[in-house]
Amino acid sequence: MKIVNPIAILGEDKACEYLKKLGFKILERNFRKGYGEIDIVSLDQNVLAFVEVKTRTSNYFGTPLEAITYWKLKTLINTAQFYKLTHRNLPEALRIDAVSVLLNGQEVQSIELTKNISGF
Repeated sequence: MKIVNPIAILGEDKACEYLKKLGFKILERNFRKGYGEIDIVSLDQNVLAFVEVKTRTSNYFGTPLEAITYWKLKTLINTAQFYKLTHRNLPEALRIDAVSVLLNGQEVQSIELTKNISGF
């Protein structure tokens, strides 16, 4: 069963708005495959970008990007590769990005895109 986290949902909504302003085209949200999930599947010009969104209300336990572990990245890569295999009509070029969202209540305190976090 999927646990619904309102902070995570708000962060993903804000990340989508932010990416659209940067010119990304959102193709899909919350793509799930048994072993993993991709928060946002998008196109950045002619690159298929898989975006992991990390939302926090403080940096007390570390920054949002610090929450992306080696194992999480490995799962993202495997899920992205599966997505690409099952959606052959999309661009060949692909990468994994991350959006970190820091919230102050319902408002965005800071939001930042980091492209190509996997180097793959």
